[in-house]
Amino acid sequence: MSEPRYPIMEVFYTIQGEGAWSGHASYFIRLAGCDVGCVWCDVKDSWNSENYPSLTTTEILESFESSTCKMVVITGGEPAMYDLTDLTTHLKAKGFQVHIETSGAYPLIGTFDWVCFSPKKFKNPSLHFGQNAHELKIIIFNKSDFEWAETYRKEVNENCILYLQPEWDRREKVKSLMVDYVKNNPQWKISLQTHKYLEIS
Repeated sequence: MSEPRYPIMEVFYTIQGEGAWSGHASYFIRLAGCDVGCVWCDVKDSWNSENYPSLTTTEILESFESSTCKMVVITGGEPAMYDLTDLTTHLKAKGFQVHIETSGAYPLIGTFDWVCFSPKKFKNPSLHFGQNAHELKIIIFNKSDFEWAETYRKEVNENCILYLQPEWDRREKVKSLMVDYVKNNPQWKISLQTHKYLEIS
């Protein structure tokens, strides 16, 4: 039986810039392919999986640098489009803490230590997806997004960490709204894309 293959846009070693694990060193596996279609997506080049090579788990892991880092984030695109059982099983066998960043548009298939659930208005998440999330990250583009965020706060489990994150190009316009909202609703926290502020690739 042949190994499953995954469309890979890039594999890189950097600093996680967002959410609960911001500031931690991590490998990133960016899978190509997405049908969510966020208009403000900052990696639109990842949408078409046919533009990128399909690699086996063995080939993906060969591209990792030698380091003591044992955290890996699977992102996209929309990584949950794929059965990630083979990839995550091998990562876990090598001692990695496996994270995924997903819109929740598809059920998760694989083994994950941390699920960042970032629902988008452009495609509804799978039913009850939020119950398995460790963090909920809502992108704030305009004022109406706060009310939308609250609908998903009700969907997640009680231990889920709640984040509001400004859409990068709108950050100056929404930051004061976010500060006021969190002060009035302290169950939420603010997440910033610190890797962009620090110009970390």
